[in-house]
Amino acid sequence: MKNPPPIMDSATRRWRAALFLFMLATGVSMASWVARTPAVRDALEVSTGAMGLVLFGLSIGSMAGVLASGGLVRRHGGRLVITVGAVLLVAGLLVIAGGAALEVSGGVFGGLALFGAGMGLAEVAFNIEGAAVERTVGRPVLPVLHGCFSLGTVVGALLGMGLTAVRFPVGWHLAAVALAVAAAGVWTVRAVPAGTGRAEPDADGVKGPEAGGVRGQLAVWRGRRLVLIGLIVLAMAFAEGSANDWLPLLMVDGHGTGATAGSLTFMLFAVAMTTGRFTGGPLLVRYGPAAVVRASAVVAAVGVALVIFSDSALLAGAAVVLWGLGASLGFPVTISAAGEGAGPGDASARVAAVSTAGYAAFLVGPPSLGFLADHVGLRNAMVVVLVLLGGAALITGALRRRPGVPVSEVPASQPDLM
Repeated sequence: MKNPPPIMDSATRRWRAALFLFMLATGVSMASWVARTPAVRDALEVSTGAMGLVLFGLSIGSMAGVLASGGLVRRHGGRLVITVGAVLLVAGLLVIAGGAALEVSGGVFGGLALFGAGMGLAEVAFNIEGAAVERTVGRPVLPVLHGCFSLGTVVGALLGMGLTAVRFPVGWHLAAVALAVAAAGVWTVRAVPAGTGRAEPDADGVKGPEAGGVRGQLAVWRGRRLVLIGLIVLAMAFAEGSANDWLPLLMVDGHGTGATAGSLTFMLFAVAMTTGRFTGGPLLVRYGPAAVVRASAVVAAVGVALVIFSDSALLAGAAVVLWGLGASLGFPVTISAAGEGAGPGDASARVAAVSTAGYAAFLVGPPSLGFLADHVGLRNAMVVVLVLLGGAALITGALRRRPGVPVSEVPASQPDLM
């Protein structure tokens, strides 16, 4: 007889709802910046090449935050790291807004570095918190958590497009978003319990090898299963990040569409990602993570293949839906599997390690396709994504639930939203 799912108390509901809210807010903030990038470039009166150097601030800050987050959570707990991340996010948005208003490129660069660092810190900490909520409630939470971020990107993109159309000042736009993120951050920090993910000392007062330091963090990867999970998340995050970085240009340069059509195609991808993440919970409960991620990788690969090899722009645009649906669950499901069956301290170390690998692939990998595209064209460069997805589909057995780990029981008709 199946055991009924645990009943959540009010504190756990607030904890989960706070994570959902802040992920939504971060999605809105990221898309708001992306949507106003042309306006910022015009305000700074810089060339495209110089704007690329300004944008490098976001990459530097993001990678610094991602690499630091896991160790900080192990030392201080997720709530403190989320607090610092939220402060940096808000400060970054305000500095970007001021830099754009004052037409200071260095100010925008510094603001992007702060914004990226806050995003990196908060994202890894949120994955650790989300995995902890899953262990508490016995239901899939991470897919919906990432779905909230995807939904936020859709909302932020639409808001940015609308404000751009009416020529609303970019500084005031980003400042208003910063205030909204600050409000969401205050409520979130108050609802998140203290100490999640913090390494507890053993009987001798030692916190264990994973508590800090490069050697300790590398020690987490000793298990073959975690290495395979890391490879899966690398492939799935690369597929998602490649669409975020290149999809509009891929449609414009690779299929000859207009710029507006390219932007709308990216919007279609974002909607598909959001849909997949919000509806994936029941599929995970019914079929298990290994089968779902295998099917996801295959679906994404079919979508990418059609975009690459089809000569019809219409068919390629429609195939983006498959790309988005297939890529939607890979990242959150692999992160959830990384922490499965371990104690709270070990689970947070594993989740942090896999999250860091995924975000590194998401942030660093896709830009490298640009160098390849200079030689073979952007459509042909996307074959790398196709190969990685095929490889991920072959090793999803690593995601099978381990013996003795209880299976969450959620009615298949009810996604985990309440």
